[in-house]
Amino acid sequence: MDILSSSNSTAPRMAERFRGFLPVVVDVETGGFDAEHDALLEIAAVPLAMDEGGYLQLQPTVSTHVEPFPGANLDPRSLEITGIDPDNPLRGALAERQALDHIFHVVREAVRRTGCQRAILVGHNAAFDLGFLNQAVRRCGHKRNPFHPFSCFDTVSLGGLAYGQTVLSKAVLAAGHAFDSREAHSAVYDAERTAELFCSVINRWRQLELFEQAHSGLVDAA
Repeated sequence: MDILSSSNSTAPRMAERFRGFLPVVVDVETGGFDAEHDALLEIAAVPLAMDEGGYLQLQPTVSTHVEPFPGANLDPRSLEITGIDPDNPLRGALAERQALDHIFHVVREAVRRTGCQRAILVGHNAAFDLGFLNQAVRRCGHKRNPFHPFSCFDTVSLGGLAYGQTVLSKAVLAAGHAFDSREAHSAVYDAERTAELFCSVINRWRQLELFEQAHSGLVDAA
């Protein structure tokens, strides 16, 4: 049996792996770079789970388009990049409060299911996504935000550490996954690719843990 791919009785539970935090990958598409004044237009979240071998896996993505809040700024250059038309009725956009309720309900259920205490945001340039999320929470006066307000995991740093790449597309490719630049700048697509990257880094570390356990066992047996 391959020690690096088999289940292991000493595998940590998700609730133990990250100090009670559940990693949830988030990507937002916006009307600019200013979280206080620019519109939040789309959000996607990918909760993660852990298999019996201690490896992370993606769970189903939850997402929604978001209506710009009253008075929100919409930078044409940002809209050109994302390809989002805020006035298109086919977007099916929700008001910010409804959008947060939609995302947070799924995240809270994932936190409960895994026995964790709270969610922690994972993102590529995570401070950007967390900043827009926090500003939306403040505008709505939302009292049931499942995410830690300032701690996060950033796949820019993790991708640079594990694969020597900090650009999302290059880091994802270096991790052995596909990346289609034509699909980029969609919250769902970018969140799922970021989730694959994060899982690859953490699972690579898990493989090293198992290798060290096996090596230690061989040394002790000798």
